[in-house]
Amino acid sequence: MNPEEIQYLKQWLVKAREDKIAVEKLTETSVFAPSVVCFHCQQMAEKYLKAFLIYHGKEIIKTHDIEYLLAECAEIDTAFSMIDPKNLSDFGVSIRYPDELYIPSDEETFEYKSIAFNIEELVLSRIKS
Repeated sequence: MNPEEIQYLKQWLVKAREDKIAVEKLTETSVFAPSVVCFHCQQMAEKYLKAFLIYHGKEIIKTHDIEYLLAECAEIDTAFSMIDPKNLSDFGVSIRYPDELYIPSDEETFEYKSIAFNIEELVLSRIKS
């Protein structure tokens, strides 16, 4: 990777870490604002997956679809095919508005947190930033 590409990759990782901080803070003692937590889980996962693709020289398309991004990553590394994102993509955009309102349970919230953190761990184990 050239210096510009490395800087671009680092920007994606910084933004993903910011989403992780939000998830951690909103689940420190109990789940506070579960739909917000799940939104940041989706955003965190999306940004880490896009960082993995950037690391491998792939062009990033504008999408919030975690399943699609996992499939793209699995073409490079089959370990990504082992991740079941459940309905994490649903928390990306549409669920942020009242007409699509869904409040996940604490159990669901922690499940999505686990998925996002597992994606982070897998991506960081595969890239050298």
